[in-house]
Amino acid sequence: MKRIAIEIDFAKYKLVKLPREDAERLLQALTEILGKKPNDIQETLRYIRNFDEFFDYMRKKFKDYLAPPHRADDYIRGEAIVDKVKLLKENNEKYVVIVFDRRIKEDVISRALEQLGYEVEIKKVF
Repeated sequence: MKRIAIEIDFAKYKLVKLPREDAERLLQALTEILGKKPNDIQETLRYIRNFDEFFDYMRKKFKDYLAPPHRADDYIRGEAIVDKVKLLKENNEKYVVIVFDRRIKEDVISRALEQLGYEVEIKKVF
């Protein structure tokens, strides 16, 4: 079984680093668990599916993260899932770092990761 850590920072944002394919599968599993597919997840899936184009865009604009568009009422209703995304290439492998909104509970993310065959560890990074 593969191991993965959900890192929780001091502002209570949850961060997960996954291979590109697993990141896409994680977001799909989350939509099934939550029973909804908000715009930020759809936009994040678009970033992941078009990895090379958005990776090049990030490099050209000197950006570390891409933030999917949110409306103010998404935050008010608690429907924001993905706060921002980072696309990485390491040793010819493609990785995605997903930073989840602070209102998403780590047990929901953990359950989705376990469906993908990961053994989950929760780390508090302060």
